[in-house]
Amino acid sequence: MGDLGRVPVGIIGASGYGGVQLVRLLMDHPRVELVYLGGESSAGKPFSDLYPHLGNLVDLIVEPIDLEKIAARTQAVFLSLPNGLAYQIAPELLAKGCKVLDLSADYRFTDLNTYTTWYGGDRHDREVASTAVYGLPELYRDRIAQSKLIGCPGCYPTASLLALSPLLKQGLIVPDTAIIDAKSGTSGGGRQGKINLLLAEADNSLGAYNVGRHRHTPEIEQICSDLAGHEVTVQFTPHLIPMVRGILATVYATLRDPGLVREDLVTIYTAFYRASPWVKVLSSGVYPQTKWACGTNNCYIGVEVDARTGRIIVMSAIDNLIKGQSGQAIQCLNLMMGWEETLGLPQFGFYP
Repeated sequence: MGDLGRVPVGIIGASGYGGVQLVRLLMDHPRVELVYLGGESSAGKPFSDLYPHLGNLVDLIVEPIDLEKIAARTQAVFLSLPNGLAYQIAPELLAKGCKVLDLSADYRFTDLNTYTTWYGGDRHDREVASTAVYGLPELYRDRIAQSKLIGCPGCYPTASLLALSPLLKQGLIVPDTAIIDAKSGTSGGGRQGKINLLLAEADNSLGAYNVGRHRHTPEIEQICSDLAGHEVTVQFTPHLIPMVRGILATVYATLRDPGLVREDLVTIYTAFYRASPWVKVLSSGVYPQTKWACGTNNCYIGVEVDARTGRIIVMSAIDNLIKGQSGQAIQCLNLMMGWEETLGLPQFGFYP
């Protein structure tokens, strides 16, 4: 199967922003062949009808979702669907021998009761869900490489966890003091029309939403608890900012050792991410900007210590649609296939 030994892959849910990022990146990937695009509302339409600017590059038709045909034609399938649909599809694809990478929340949780509390639904796939691996390569690289089912992280958790992980893993902070203040571009809300994402509503404005109840909170807490070795609660507040793409997460926490200085923390972060090609720890006094990460799979991290308050401040910038979504999924696929982690992913964007 595949062209010149390339691995055939498919996307179910190709019409949204996550789907079109996957299409764009996979078309440039040297080891895969994109052979299937699936959808419901857009079934029967050329993909170029949905995204005319890709008309000269992508000649695929969006097909109805037929799991028998998908499994016969692909070795790996990306599920870029709304929450609550992947768990109805993934078990059959896995049973037919496909590797599955889910971009929704369906397979991010080790405890499905947590999932149903925050997302609803009636899960009957607990055995399958127990085999899923959380798809943050910087933390679970070896497990991802051995897995056939990946629950790819949300964009806010990706930025937040990359900022927090060294602190929790090495016990450098009082865990429950962690506060995450994160800001996202409007593409994080998806492609469907929503009042708050209209230009007239979002432009020249900045506001918080889902305060104290955002669905990414339990996802962040689950991984924080795993890193710390005990249950951790965090305060997470997301904001919508009037730009198209990008996330900046600023994390505050109380240091256990108030004698640590900025240079100490930069050294600790640099060592922690020494084998992580997509994490760029910035020099002392340099703070990340979303524009630097735009169009790439990079995460830029800046670290500061406030000796007056005894707190560390960590700033993390990513492109929410690439490192926060489709690029990270491809990063996971690379690991699953035994390829270089950086294969087929953009390392440099355009600036400004």
